[in-house]
Amino acid sequence: MFDFSFCCFVLCNRNKVKIVKAGAVPILVELMRLENASLRESAAAVILTLSASNANKPLIGSSGATALLVDILLCGSVQGRVDAVMALYNLSTHHDNLMPILDAGGIAPLILLLKECRKASKVAEKTTALLQSLMVFEEARSAIAAEEGGVLTLVEVLEEGSLQSREHAVSALLIMCQSSRCKYRQAILQEGVIPGLLELTVQGTVGAKQKAKSLLQLLRDPPRSTRSSSPAVLKSIAYDISSHVDSPESDSVSAKKMLTDMVQVSTEQSVHCLQKSNHKYST
Repeated sequence: MFDFSFCCFVLCNRNKVKIVKAGAVPILVELMRLENASLRESAAAVILTLSASNANKPLIGSSGATALLVDILLCGSVQGRVDAVMALYNLSTHHDNLMPILDAGGIAPLILLLKECRKASKVAEKTTALLQSLMVFEEARSAIAAEEGGVLTLVEVLEEGSLQSREHAVSALLIMCQSSRCKYRQAILQEGVIPGLLELTVQGTVGAKQKAKSLLQLLRDPPRSTRSSSPAVLKSIAYDISSHVDSPESDSVSAKKMLTDMVQVSTEQSVHCLQKSNHKYST
């Protein structure tokens, strides 16, 4: 039997291009349509290797392989799903390959994979990067917001992922909020994103810090009066952290102090709501 893994190992970039030009992709696509799961996933592994070459991405993307990779992502073995998401990520760096991933229903299995994998893993990094790329389409933004745990999963990566994964996650959430603040702001806020964003303003990459600050500003309520309510105070403190944490006169101690103040206000708000609720049901 042909050893696909050996084939993947020995290919250099020049040979990848030659193999595709020789007509290998249609054959691999046909193998991926077979009922034999092992053959399907072996063919997907070869597609992964070939898709690493920029020259091959347009042809592979137009071959029908994308939908078949999404199928493996949905119901393949652990290794098959990993190979599929890595191949999809490779293909996604060619813009014309993004919409076919959406058309194949890629959002749901991507979110599922992200839920199940370790948030600091390479798989999470590539999956989150792929989701960030897909966010340029409203169909993707709406699908993630509608998917159970979709926004929450991005928030979890923002909190627990690698530095690169966290930047991809905050970028994805920022794109959502920038596209329609009215539509997505509450969906992001209700998943408890504020603490993770505050941490990113201190500990994230340069890009993540700036994006976290931008998202905090978008999530902040506009000032309604000089006498602020507790929720407005809470968001104001978050905004202050994002605005000043990198200034010369500030440091991590001042950031932690403001974060403590935010937690205190949040606690007071929760106690107030609980007391109000108890009073309602006792009368």
